[in-house]
Amino acid sequence: MAADDDKRGLALTAEAAELTPGGSVAPAVAERLEAHAHAARGAFAPETERALRKASAAFTAWAAEAGVPALPCPPTAVAAYVDALAARPLKPASIRQAVWAIGALHRAAGLDDPVRAEAVRLALKRMARALGTRQRQAAPIGEDDVRLLLRVVGAEPAIRLQRDVALLLVMRDLLARRAEAVALDVEDIAPAADGSATALIRRSKTDQEGGGAMLWLSPRAAAHLRRWTTLAGVTEGAIFRRLSKAGRPGGRLAPSAVPTILKGLAALAALDPAAFSGHSARVGMTQDLAASGSELPAIMQAGRWKSPAMPARYAERALAGRGAVARFYARRDG
Repeated sequence: MAADDDKRGLALTAEAAELTPGGSVAPAVAERLEAHAHAARGAFAPETERALRKASAAFTAWAAEAGVPALPCPPTAVAAYVDALAARPLKPASIRQAVWAIGALHRAAGLDDPVRAEAVRLALKRMARALGTRQRQAAPIGEDDVRLLLRVVGAEPAIRLQRDVALLLVMRDLLARRAEAVALDVEDIAPAADGSATALIRRSKTDQEGGGAMLWLSPRAAAHLRRWTTLAGVTEGAIFRRLSKAGRPGGRLAPSAVPTILKGLAALAALDPAAFSGHSARVGMTQDLAASGSELPAIMQAGRWKSPAMPARYAERALAGRGAVARFYARRDG
C-alpha cells in the first residue's frame, strides 16, 4: 500500500471513531485498528482497499444516523443495515460487499465478527429472496462489434481514439480486467516475427503474489498497440496514458477511466453505452471463445479465473447450445 493509501486507511479509522455514538471507540480498539492499518500495507490489491474504505465509510455513516454503535456493532443492527440497503434497492453483490466490509472492520479491530450471527444470515437470505441472486451482466463487446467499430474508426484515427481502440483490443485478447490492462508497461510486451506479441500480466485479482501470466496478443491488437505507442511517443513505462484536451500524453491511465472509454467506443458502434462497463471486453471475448468451441477449462485459463462460476455465467448461452439437450438433438438429427 502506498503512503497516501495508508493515510486514507488511518483516516477511515478516525472516521469510524468519530461516528460512533458517544464520540469515540475504546482506546484499545482504536490502537488495534491503527496497528492493523500499518500491518496490512501492501497485503491487498488497491481495488480491495478502495472497496473496503468506501463500504466502511458508508456503514459508519449509516450507524451514526441510526444511533447505533459502529464498533462493535450488534448483529441486529447489521441485519437492519442489510434490510435498509435492500430497500433502496442496492444490488445483491453490493450488499454482500457491504457486509464483508463490516466483518473486516471488526476483525481488524480485534472484535467479534457480527456478520457471522444468525440474524445477519437471515437478513441476507431475506435480501436474496426479495432481490434475487442473478446479477445483471455487462453487455459484451464481441468480435462483430469490434469489426464494425474498426470500420467506423477508419485506418488513421486521432490519437485519443487510437489509444481507446488499442485498449479495447488488448483487453479482449488478454481477457484483461481494467486494472490489469492499465498496469501494462512497454517492457511487458514482446513482439513476435509473425506480427503477434506476448504480454506479461504481472499481477491480477487472482494472482496477488505476482506470479505473473504470459498471454498472447493477436497481430491485429499488436498492430493497433504499436500505432498508439508510436503516435504517443511512448517508449517505456506505462503503455496506456492519460491524454490532455490537446492530446498530449500524461501519466498512467486510471482503472476508473476504462468504463468511460469502452462506453464511448460502444456509442461509436451505434450501441447503447449505458449497457456497457469495464467488464464488457472480457465478457465479449469469453462469449466469443465459447461460441468458437473452447471448453470452460481453457476459458478459465485464458481469463485467469480460479472458479468456473463467472466464465460460465458470461458464456451461458453459448455453453447451453453445447449442453446435453443440444447434443441429444444433434445426434438424433445427424
